[in-house]
Amino acid sequence: MFNIPVEATLEVIGGKWKVVILCHLDKGEKRTSELKRLMPGITQKMLTQQLRELEEDGVVKRSIYEQIPPKVVYSLTDYGWSLKPILDTMCAWGEKHMEQTDETPIVLSSK
Repeated sequence: MFNIPVEATLEVIGGKWKVVILCHLDKGEKRTSELKRLMPGITQKMLTQQLRELEEDGVVKRSIYEQIPPKVVYSLTDYGWSLKPILDTMCAWGEKHMEQTDETPIVLSSK
């Protein structure tokens, strides 16, 4: 039960890593190893847990390609894409905040 609607949003995308994962998937599907490389501060266990939770909430899709070795990729679902305006707004605010606080983002190549 939620007291206000934002609690429902935070139930799905709250925490340190979920929004970061969603922002990376906004740029295209990614393998687990790609996400791990793009987020060097996250542990493998936490990445797996966050991806599973996002998948359970219906915003991320896990696709398994039957090959040797198996290929697993993550992408946003249609429901996940509905978060794009929120993610864009958060990114725009973050850019302004970094300018105001003289913070420089760390840019990692996504290949």
